[in-house]
Amino acid sequence: MSALGELPGAVCEGEMGVARHYGQPIAEARLLEEGAALVDLSHRGVVTVTGPDRLNWLDSMTSQLLRGLPPGESTESLLLTAQGRVEQYLRVVDDGETTWLLLDEGRADDTVAFLTRMRFALRVEVADVSTEYAQVATFVPAGSADSTGLAREFVTRTTTPLITWRDPWAEVQRGGHQYAAQRDIDWNFEIALVAREQLTAIAAAAASGAVRLAGLDALSALEIAAWRVGVADTDDRSIPHELDWLRTAVHLNKGCYRGQETVAKVHNLGHPPRRVVMLHIDGSDGETPEPGALLTVAGQERPVGRVSRSAVHHDWGVIALALLKRSTPADATLEVPLPSGGTAVCTQELIVPGDAGATRDIPKLRRL
Repeated sequence: MSALGELPGAVCEGEMGVARHYGQPIAEARLLEEGAALVDLSHRGVVTVTGPDRLNWLDSMTSQLLRGLPPGESTESLLLTAQGRVEQYLRVVDDGETTWLLLDEGRADDTVAFLTRMRFALRVEVADVSTEYAQVATFVPAGSADSTGLAREFVTRTTTPLITWRDPWAEVQRGGHQYAAQRDIDWNFEIALVAREQLTAIAAAAASGAVRLAGLDALSALEIAAWRVGVADTDDRSIPHELDWLRTAVHLNKGCYRGQETVAKVHNLGHPPRRVVMLHIDGSDGETPEPGALLTVAGQERPVGRVSRSAVHHDWGVIALALLKRSTPADATLEVPLPSGGTAVCTQELIVPGDAGATRDIPKLRRL
């Protein structure tokens, strides 16, 4: 049980006891967005890679350009299958001696097992340090990074973070490509890595009112509103193009890696079979669809997609991220079942368009 999950009012889930909320998820989301609250992510995994070959080695296996990554610079990368499907999502930062991989819940064991198998004779060491370190997250509103009282300032002053991962989602990264229409994203999200025993000090400060806390539900609502995709939005068929993940997690001009053929072929010549959208859900009375709920076009029965995540946003009400078949009309009204047995109507906010991909105009050869 996380020390922050033991606080009065915490509603937790899972074995790690991380709070979904502390009694007021909508208010918590507003505080989090303003930089006035922090989120306990101590259920997530932490893996280290050390040794002089670490960055070149990781670069050879993952989708992002990691060779020569400057110390302190944050990025993200994907481990893909041979067919180009998303297998692991890595938040990456190097401190000059160690490469830190910040993972989602339940992902550390598989990641360590795969990397250990791929060591061969290279000078690298892989370790799971999830029991030693914990992740805590904050937002830094534009123009207020050094303001007194911000949760980020509290974390820095109280715990002395080992490293900080700054989410690159706000901008298209070098070598990336964005399918979505241009959209201003105020997404200044950071994860600080602290010694796990320091969670007790944070919990004591929260109990005394020195810092505010927000739960996982609040963070998910803000991520959905910012189109910020993650592991929760993938399944065993997901490729990066469907989620517009080429903008931050894939470098299109680097060397070969597992799954690179699919990445290049779909981007240059084809189209991703599905596309991610944000849904505005009406008529649910605050009830959110379950992950995996099937979507249909209004008046039809055949499913055209599924919900990956849903939440109640403090300004927009019930919203969700979903994967739809590419052929689904962008202006189609959708319907989704609710846990109570009713049905809600959804309108799409386009993220990945149906014509995404096929960026190379290769003329067809005249047939003899």
